[in-house]
Amino acid sequence: MSDDILALDAKHVWHPFTQAATAAPALHAVRGQGAVIETADGKQYVDLVSSWWVNLHGHANPVIARAVAEQAGTLEQAIFAEFTHAPAARLAAKICAQLPGDLDRVFYSDDGSTAVEVAMKMARQYWGNMGQDRRVYVGFDGGYHGDTVGAMSLGRTSGYFGAWESMLFPVEIAPFPHTWDGDDTIEAREAAALADFDAILDRNQGQIAAIIIEPLIQGAAGMRLCRPEYLRAVAERAKAAGTLLILDEVMTGFGRTGAVFACQKAGITPDMICLSKGLTGGFLPMAMTVTRDFIYQAFLGQDVSRAFLHGHSYTANPLGCAAGLASLELLLGAECQARIQAIEAVHRARLDRMAGLAAVSKPRLCGTMAAFDLPNGEAGAKLKLIFRERGLLLRPMGNVLYLLPPYCMNDGALHQAWDIIEDEVSKISGADPCCASRKSSGPWMTNSVIP
Repeated sequence: MSDDILALDAKHVWHPFTQAATAAPALHAVRGQGAVIETADGKQYVDLVSSWWVNLHGHANPVIARAVAEQAGTLEQAIFAEFTHAPAARLAAKICAQLPGDLDRVFYSDDGSTAVEVAMKMARQYWGNMGQDRRVYVGFDGGYHGDTVGAMSLGRTSGYFGAWESMLFPVEIAPFPHTWDGDDTIEAREAAALADFDAILDRNQGQIAAIIIEPLIQGAAGMRLCRPEYLRAVAERAKAAGTLLILDEVMTGFGRTGAVFACQKAGITPDMICLSKGLTGGFLPMAMTVTRDFIYQAFLGQDVSRAFLHGHSYTANPLGCAAGLASLELLLGAECQARIQAIEAVHRARLDRMAGLAAVSKPRLCGTMAAFDLPNGEAGAKLKLIFRERGLLLRPMGNVLYLLPPYCMNDGALHQAWDIIEDEVSKISGADPCCASRKSSGPWMTNSVIP
């Protein structure tokens, strides 16, 4: 049966972010439990990247699964231009209650890219409705915001979009002064970055529709961190320039930075925030663009052309909203908050050990995300396959190795994963592994989740 599935996949399926001519064969996933994905041949893989950063609470979480099943038996879909329903209204209210300031208007969409496109379109039309023709957007070097045209334009320096360069519209790109443990040059680099940012604002006075940034962590750029101080300086300048500040929290939201949202940890209130990935706990695709009320008010009037004429077929899908409500309740619970802190503590201890290896540079940590640089991208590509053989699902980005595990992973299982990482990276370093006393492989299914 598994051979049949793999044959059908090889014949008909086009996988994302994959060079099919050189990629290893796809793994046939048949079930998941907690931090583990099991394949048809009975092998288990610890999902240390939360399946592209979406899975907050572990695979097949029974609380979320039950909420989706119950909703499916009541209302599976309704056109959101004509109706509302309880899951959508309640989820919007609960998300807004967690956000700072008057971020209290939710526009539902499908994924992170569409959440960003919605924000960009809203910003452009907001200024038009206010009688101003503002067309300039400011992004940040290395930023990645998705794969639709507007999002690609913001992420033109991310390295992902060379094939579409001629289609992208102009965007001003500001520096992103990324930092790491032991970085003693960051203050000087931040000052230089802010000087460049000020120059962008000066030459575009009265023309900037919005400034858009990933707060604290640039995900696809290689888990690059910036300090909260830099974000606060950007926010202050956006306010002084009289433009809108949009935070792309598609990856950083829902506890990944240690706070529920990165804007809380940074101490800033944006004008819009884009949410997706962890919104439904990994169960269903869904996104939000949340705005402050003054933006919503600018779209009201007697003329329909003043309204925001944008939508998606599955906008505010009741199943996704039910999953989102269940996931958010789990996230805000004491048990999950304690696990987030515990994961960060394990990462801290293990990163400090890894920092002594010759192959490791620029170790960095923010909440449940831990990362470090390897000597080169070839090392990352080789390690990816080695880790797969040893039961770890890790996807190095070039020379950057990172972990972003689901919150259900307990300390023992996380240490076990770090042991394997340290063992293999030690071999690159030419050093002996220093943790041979620990167990280095599964079974994962029974010991990687909280009972």
